[in-house]
Amino acid sequence: MAVRKIGLFAVALLIVATLVLYMTTYTVKFTDAAVVATFGAADESSVVKEPGLKFKWPAPIQTATVYDTRARLLQLRQESQQTADNRQINVETFVTWRVADPLLFYQKTRGDSSADPREHYKKAERIIEDLVRSAMSEVSRFRLTELFTPQIGASRLPELEAAMMARLQSGGAAGGEGGGSAPAGGVNIASYGIDVIMIGVSRITLPEQNTREVFEAMKATQERLAAKARSEGQALATAIKSEAENDARKILAFTEVHVSSIKDRGDREAAQYLAAQNEDPQLAVLLKQIEFLKNAFGKQVTLILPTTMPGIELFGPDWAKGLIEGAPAAAPAKETPVGAAAQPGDQDGSSVGEQDTDGTDAALAGGEH
Repeated sequence: MAVRKIGLFAVALLIVATLVLYMTTYTVKFTDAAVVATFGAADESSVVKEPGLKFKWPAPIQTATVYDTRARLLQLRQESQQTADNRQINVETFVTWRVADPLLFYQKTRGDSSADPREHYKKAERIIEDLVRSAMSEVSRFRLTELFTPQIGASRLPELEAAMMARLQSGGAAGGEGGGSAPAGGVNIASYGIDVIMIGVSRITLPEQNTREVFEAMKATQERLAAKARSEGQALATAIKSEAENDARKILAFTEVHVSSIKDRGDREAAQYLAAQNEDPQLAVLLKQIEFLKNAFGKQVTLILPTTMPGIELFGPDWAKGLIEGAPAAAPAKETPVGAAAQPGDQDGSSVGEQDTDGTDAALAGGEH
């Protein structure tokens, strides 16, 4: 029985010790900062930033509020804004912020003396929302076509974000102590112990009417750019065509002059040979016939041709006699086909065999050159 009482006493003592330890200690991480308030009042000495296990008097004598000083993200809902050209747009923004001054943050957000940091964060976010809503009035300084542009890097959206940041840091509508709403005034966000790291526009949407108007404006802009490009292209094509025609005329004129010069020189050179050939026409005919044979029978061929054919007179039986007598050979009255016997009525009365006897064939067979 005594052992049971001792056990119960030990358990009760452990519970009391745990409760006392919980009420008199708090932990500060290296990313945290704590504000220890005595009877709800805090000063510079109340801020604890050194990490570790810390001790305090139990509540309500002292309360410890531990804040996470790392960056926090606040996504704001869409707000309807009017641009400089009287167009309505829906702007959705985001803010990254952190607790920069734990003491000031505690004093501005503790409200009903609650030590719960989560409640303080919610009140701080309401303050930031009010300030950002006031800063979003900077949208009225920009035209819709300046925020939406088809050219890469031409949008003035970064300028809008910078203007909102400057407005947020310099002052705007803000909430008073312990509340999320307050009259407008030039209140700096830093006066709440809050450091705004970045403010940005996450999305901009257009009402249906504005969407159609924007599309029409973009279409008109693209059509103007296309018309300008076509006009410039046609002007360039005309200039290129004109230059090419001028160059062609210059080349044609130069070529005609050059051709005329070559033709005149050829006529002068040919005149010498024509004069020499006129002195001896038979020699000229002989040279032409020899040239014809050279070109026609340059390879091994087998031909059967009449001796009356131009260029083949050299093989006729009477050609050599006419050349010796100084007169051109007379053409036979009738062709004698190669391989056919002579008829009694023929003038020369010779056969193919007789022509072969004279040493001149009426046909060239199997000649090799």
